[in-house]
Amino acid sequence: MIQTVLKRDGRVVGYNEEKIKAAIRKAMLQTPLGEDESLIHKIADRIGVSGKEQMTVEEIQDRVELELMKSPRKEVAKRYIAYRDQRSIARRAKTRDIFLEIIEAKNNDITRENANMNTDSPAGMMMKFASETTKPFVDDYLLTPEARQAVKDGYLHIHDKDYYPTKSLTCVQHPLNNILQHGFIAGHGESRPAKRIETASVIACISLETAQNEMHGGQAIPAFDFYLAPFVRFSYIEELKKAEAITGEDLSDIYEAPVKDYIKRPLDGLKGKNRAMQHAMNCTVSRVHQAMEAFIHNMNTIHSRGGNQVVFSSINYGTDTSAEGRCVIRELLQSTYEGVGNGATAIFPIQIWKKKRGVNYEEGDPNYDLYHEACKVTARRFFPNFVNLDATFNHHEKWDASDPERYLYEVATMGCRTRVFENRYGEKTSIGRGNISFSTINIVRIAIECMSIRDEEERIERFFKKLDDVMEITARQLNDRFDFQKTALAKQFPLLMTRLWNGSEKLGRTDTIEPVINQGTLGIGFIGLAECLVALTGKHHGESDDSQKLGLRIISHMRSRANEFSEVYGHNFSILATPAEGLSGKFTSKDRKSFGILPGITDKIYYTNSNHVPVYYKCSPRHKAKIEGPYHELTRGGHIFYVEIDGDATHNPQAIADIVDLMDKNNIGYCSVNHNRNRCMECGYEDASENLECCPNCGSHDIDKLQRITGYLVGTTDRWNSAKLAELKDRVIHK
Repeated sequence: MIQTVLKRDGRVVGYNEEKIKAAIRKAMLQTPLGEDESLIHKIADRIGVSGKEQMTVEEIQDRVELELMKSPRKEVAKRYIAYRDQRSIARRAKTRDIFLEIIEAKNNDITRENANMNTDSPAGMMMKFASETTKPFVDDYLLTPEARQAVKDGYLHIHDKDYYPTKSLTCVQHPLNNILQHGFIAGHGESRPAKRIETASVIACISLETAQNEMHGGQAIPAFDFYLAPFVRFSYIEELKKAEAITGEDLSDIYEAPVKDYIKRPLDGLKGKNRAMQHAMNCTVSRVHQAMEAFIHNMNTIHSRGGNQVVFSSINYGTDTSAEGRCVIRELLQSTYEGVGNGATAIFPIQIWKKKRGVNYEEGDPNYDLYHEACKVTARRFFPNFVNLDATFNHHEKWDASDPERYLYEVATMGCRTRVFENRYGEKTSIGRGNISFSTINIVRIAIECMSIRDEEERIERFFKKLDDVMEITARQLNDRFDFQKTALAKQFPLLMTRLWNGSEKLGRTDTIEPVINQGTLGIGFIGLAECLVALTGKHHGESDDSQKLGLRIISHMRSRANEFSEVYGHNFSILATPAEGLSGKFTSKDRKSFGILPGITDKIYYTNSNHVPVYYKCSPRHKAKIEGPYHELTRGGHIFYVEIDGDATHNPQAIADIVDLMDKNNIGYCSVNHNRNRCMECGYEDASENLECCPNCGSHDIDKLQRITGYLVGTTDRWNSAKLAELKDRVIHK
């Protein structure tokens, strides 16, 4: 006898024979003889009694067809089969509509979910087809009923759900020295250890691109200057040997002689070894500059993921004070300032300056001059962003200015904002680690559901109870995904699990990755703190001290719960200030349908990213830093502080330095600065003039503004979804 039914979405429900009767009745009404109640009851009884204890919907429907075919009413069987086909087509209709929109290259929120992806290209279309058909599979077979229901109800968003079945991890900070010193095998090609700066630059590109195809998130190099510095010296020695071949003079005694700085200078008046040294130095600087140019050019042209997306890459640098490290930094900054192609701003890699007192922040620091150069470059090219190694939560007790490998103890970040540093299961470091997966909670919906409670104390208490319930579901979902990911074999990630992830060198090809991935993080994100606070208090944290106190209490509570989950499940759980792009409008759209348009909450088509003050709220950079700064210590899975400044910043690097000073004063971990930059989509011409409509270089009227979306730049807003475009329109200058 049938007791339960396994539905198509994976849910198990009680058996209800009335549904069988209703379906047969509908089929009978489509025939000339009409319905036959006795036959309906007879078939329903027979199926219910003779079936297994649990059957699927499809199995029950097959039994109905067989019973109708055996009955005198075979014409009803035909109508019932036709009805099943129509229902099947209806279920597939949504997928069909999505496919047609992709095929027709329509500009909508499905095809513009990720602004870094070109879904109009054939490779982009294929990836989007795969993405949209994989997500239902995840819902049906890989999620628990409670996680699936939380997603359906709009409380939870599982990031990169389409990559779920691949068991891939999100991101990693590349220990590039492993590859540069030992080489690696990628596909059918084999890379030998690097010997010169040009080779090191190319291998850095290959490492980022190869890993991008093995993971679903971004790639970063945590100490770009330290890793490439040795190859400056190798190249310098190579140039000295060339000079020896020409002059016949033995220069071996100066191969390893200290170099104060690699600076190009005229050879006039120099003789003997001094002339040879300066000539070798001039050649070396030129080679380093060309290598940095090539690195930036490659990262903006080499495609990954089937050819539809440039590598989502980031590099951290700024603290190597050696002559060789300074040379890498200087030429990288100069190449970035000059631009790519016709002088266009490079979109990738996202560059991140590691700001550190005693190293590069204060006058007299060894790299203070390069810090000012970095501010100058940011004023023109948006990059580098700045990570604050002086923030209290970014300190490492092992960091020592005299340690040549001190970069091991410096926090590094992904350009979008993802941060990995603390570690319960290994060394506290960013290197060789990354995020495993993350999911985001809609704290706005939870707050809206509590709005009707008049008593404020009871309302807020109810909010925290609901928040705890959703956090429990989220932690279980992330743990379930981890349990699925850990069954992957090392050979499925040939570069990641041989040269990049901490401990991977101990794995055999057919070993599972379980022993090593727990050094990564599981992120619990949130979106819309501003709207959440409006729902609970009537004001957001930027305009009310009381709301700010509650906001800090909410995120502090989330962090405490994440620490508890770390103990319960044995993982590195962290709280992430979610970089919502496609998600920005998804939650809002669902909440609008449920609750209508609520002033200050759902009256816009997007929610404010994470803990930010709303983009439309007019305030000074100082006020914004004061409000958002305290959240950075709480969101150690990743965070970002950004400021919009007015006009042409090209000739005002001090404006950038002023923002970095705000980081220092407000214990902010990571920041970026936005300003005006026009870009001609025909020839690549750029300037910062107001309201440019016609390109002065080629006459084109196809002018776009270079913009930052969630920490990274996008060369054209044509790829932005409607929610982010609405947010962009609402952004105000902070002054």
